[in-house]
Amino acid sequence: MLKAICSKKDLSLCEYYDCICDIINSCELEPLKDITHHISTTRFQHCLNVSYYSYALCRKLGLNARSAARAGLLHDLFYYDRKEYNSMREKGQFSHSRMHSLIALRNAEHLTDITPLERDIIEKHMFPLTINLPKYRESYVITLIDKYCAVLEVCIPKLCGIFSVHH
Repeated sequence: MLKAICSKKDLSLCEYYDCICDIINSCELEPLKDITHHISTTRFQHCLNVSYYSYALCRKLGLNARSAARAGLLHDLFYYDRKEYNSMREKGQFSHSRMHSLIALRNAEHLTDITPLERDIIEKHMFPLTINLPKYRESYVITLIDKYCAVLEVCIPKLCGIFSVHH
């Protein structure tokens, strides 16, 4: 059963799933299930959380929910340990926070066709650490939802059954 943090909804049984069904079970996403992310979750679960809540908010706002769902699922599609990257990077090389979105974008482009909107979302989801401003409202939604999910994943992993978000 696919679930987002703090939600009891089975995501594989709702309209959201139609947006991501062609990429959710790809072999490229499998390794993310074994990589710890934000202390208490996996990188796959984090991407699913961002994807679903971005989809829900964009849908509510009348924005492109499909692209938000897809880009949210792919926004952290990188396979290295971010702590090791930062400790091993050379002087003058960008930090993980600045680089991983470009790596994720390259990996996403190998996995599926990426629209200009999805490209902007993935590339700029770390704004304001990225130099360029996001072009689209959906990019700002993902940026905010990414931070929101990170806080949830760090602060309340054991309480998620208590807090239920209904959509």
